[in-house]
Amino acid sequence: MTSPQSRVPVASEPVLEFDNLDVKFGTEFGTVHAVKGISIHVQPGEVLALVGESGSGKSVTSMTALGLLPSNARIGGDIHVIDNQVTSMDDRQLRRMRGNDVAMVFQEPMTALNPVLMIGKQLTESLELHDVAHGREADARAVELLRMVGIPEPERRVKQFPHELSGGQRQRVVIAMALACDPRVIIADEPTTALDVTVQAEILDLLRSLKEKLNTGILLITHNMGVVADMADRVAVMFKGNIVEEGTADEVLNRPQHEYTKRLLAAVPHLGRGPQQFGFAQKAVEPLRPGQSLALDVQNLVVEYQRVGKTPFRAVDDVSFSVAPGEIVGLVGESGSGKSTIARCSLGLIPAHSGTVNILGEDLHSIDRKTEKALRKRVGVVFQDPASSLNPRFPIGDCIAEPLVVHKVGNRASQLARVEELLDAVELPRNVINRYPHELSGGQRQRVSIARALVLDPEFLVADEPTSALDVSVQAQVLKMFLALQERYQFACIFVSHDLAVIDMLAHRVVVLESGAIVEQGTRQQVLGNPQQEYTKRLIAAAPVPEPGEQRRRREERYRLLAQLGDERTELKLN
Repeated sequence: MTSPQSRVPVASEPVLEFDNLDVKFGTEFGTVHAVKGISIHVQPGEVLALVGESGSGKSVTSMTALGLLPSNARIGGDIHVIDNQVTSMDDRQLRRMRGNDVAMVFQEPMTALNPVLMIGKQLTESLELHDVAHGREADARAVELLRMVGIPEPERRVKQFPHELSGGQRQRVVIAMALACDPRVIIADEPTTALDVTVQAEILDLLRSLKEKLNTGILLITHNMGVVADMADRVAVMFKGNIVEEGTADEVLNRPQHEYTKRLLAAVPHLGRGPQQFGFAQKAVEPLRPGQSLALDVQNLVVEYQRVGKTPFRAVDDVSFSVAPGEIVGLVGESGSGKSTIARCSLGLIPAHSGTVNILGEDLHSIDRKTEKALRKRVGVVFQDPASSLNPRFPIGDCIAEPLVVHKVGNRASQLARVEELLDAVELPRNVINRYPHELSGGQRQRVSIARALVLDPEFLVADEPTSALDVSVQAQVLKMFLALQERYQFACIFVSHDLAVIDMLAHRVVVLESGAIVEQGTRQQVLGNPQQEYTKRLIAAAPVPEPGEQRRRREERYRLLAQLGDERTELKLN
C-alpha cells in the first residue's frame, strides 16, 4: 500500500485557495483579529489537515469559504472555490455555490440535521434546491447516497428521523448530504470528535474512499493528531490566527520545526506508552487491609429501562467487577455499551433491576436516606460536560463550596480556605473565585468540576468522559493534574472513556463492555497490550496513533483483522 505522502496529487489548479486571508470581528469590546493573513490551498484528491487548538481560527477560516460569517466580520484577501471568488459573490451566487462546488460536514450532526424532518426529506431538499433531481428520482438518489456512505437498510432509514439513528449513522447522513450534489471540495469540521474509535475509523475510511473515487479535495479541521496521521496528505498548523508550520503529514508529525507544533504533539497521549509518556510512574495498588472494604463492588448487575408497549430494554446485563481503594478502573466500549449507565448506577442515580452495588461497604440501593447522605459525602463525581454541571448563577467559589454547604462542613471561613486550597491543587488562580462559569474556558471549567468533586476528600470518584471535549494540550494538563491529585489524595476511581490512549495513561485495570456485558477485564497491560477477545482487538485496532507510518501499519492490520472476522468490506481496502 502506498504511503499517504506518495498519494499527494500532481500540481493542478487548487479546488480551494485562501490567499492572504484576514478576518476581523467588530464587537462591543473592540476588534477581534481572528485570522491574520494566511495563505493555504487544497488540490483535487488531496486532504489538507488544518490543526490547532480552540480559538486558533480554524473554523473561522473554513466558514469564509462558504460565506457563512456574521455581518460583523470584515474579510480581507482572496478566497477561491474552483473558479469562484467568494468575497465578491452575492447571496444568490453563494447559495448556488454551496453544495454544487463546496460542501460542509459539521462537527455536531444533531445540530446540522433538522429534528422534525425525515432523513430522506433532508437529502431530497438539497437535490431539488440545486435542480439535481426531483420527485422519485430524488428519492432514489437519497437511498443511493445513504447506501454509498455505508448505512444499512437505506430504504428504511430515509423514513426515519435523526433521533432514531446512532451518532455514527447521523454523521454518515451529514456526509451523504454533503455529497448530494457531487461537490469538488468538502470541508470537514471535526467530523469525528464525538464518535467512538470504531465508528471514527469507519468514517475516516469512508472519507478516504470518497476522496479516491471522486477526486474530491478535503479540508479536514481537527485537533486529533491520530486522525491527522490517518487521513492527511499535508498539514497546516494554526496558532492565534497564523499558520506557523506547513508540510506533509510525515514532516509535520515526525519532524516538527515550530515550538508550538512540538508542544502540541508532546501533549498527545499515545496508545501503548502508558503513564510514563507524561513522566508519571504509576503507583501500585496496595492490597486490602483487614476489615477494609472495596471502594466499589458490583455483582451480577442488571439495569433495564421500561418502554411503553414494548419489552424493557436491558442496558446492563449481568455485570460484575470491583474497584479497590486507591485504584483507577477504566470502563471502555462503544456508545451504548453501558459505560455511563454503570457509572450512574454506581452513584445511585439509576436503580438496579437486579444484582448488588456496594460502595465503601454499603449497599447503595437498600440503605436509608440518612446513611445514604453520609455515604454520598464520601463519593465524588466529574461529569462529561462542565458547562451543564456547574450552576451558571453561582460564582466559581460557590460552585466548589456547594458540597461543603450541603453537608454542613465547616464555617464560611474554613470553606473559603478549602476552596482556595483546591484551586491551587487544580492549578487555577484564586481570583476565579468570584467569576462565573461562562467566563472560563472549557478546560478551566473542567478543572473547577474536578475541584468540586474533591472538596469533601472523597474515597471514591466517578469520572464520566471528563476530557473528551478538550483540546489536546488542555487534555494533557487535566490528565497530568488528575494523576497528581490521585497520587496525593489516593481516591479510588471509575474512569469512563472511549479514548483508549487516555485509559492507557490513567488506569490500573480495564473493563471492556459490549452491548451491556463485560467481554474482557484485567490489568491495563493485559487488556490493552495482549487482548484476548475479538471485540477488544477491534477496539484497539481502530484507535489512531499520531505517527503516519505506525498508523498506516495499524490501519492495514485492522483491515486484515476485520477480514479474518468476516467483514467483506475490507477486501477492497487490502488490495
